[in-house]
Amino acid sequence: MKKLPGIICLVAGIALLYWGYNMSQSASGQFNNLFNGSPGSKPILCYIGGGILVLAGIGQISWKGKP
Repeated sequence: MKKLPGIICLVAGIALLYWGYNMSQSASGQFNNLFNGSPGSKPILCYIGGGILVLAGIGQISWKGKP
């Protein structure tokens, strides 16, 4: 039960990373990338937030606190 917040963070982080990837590969993301040179701010924010949540989830799962 102590690992549940870490698992939730890990799953939410993976979902955000997947969602950001889908936004950057969509037609509007490709169009934006063609003219601006970047996929836009929403996919980048999803990548950053997802990465932070994944790292937090892994840290919470692997952290060995007081027994």
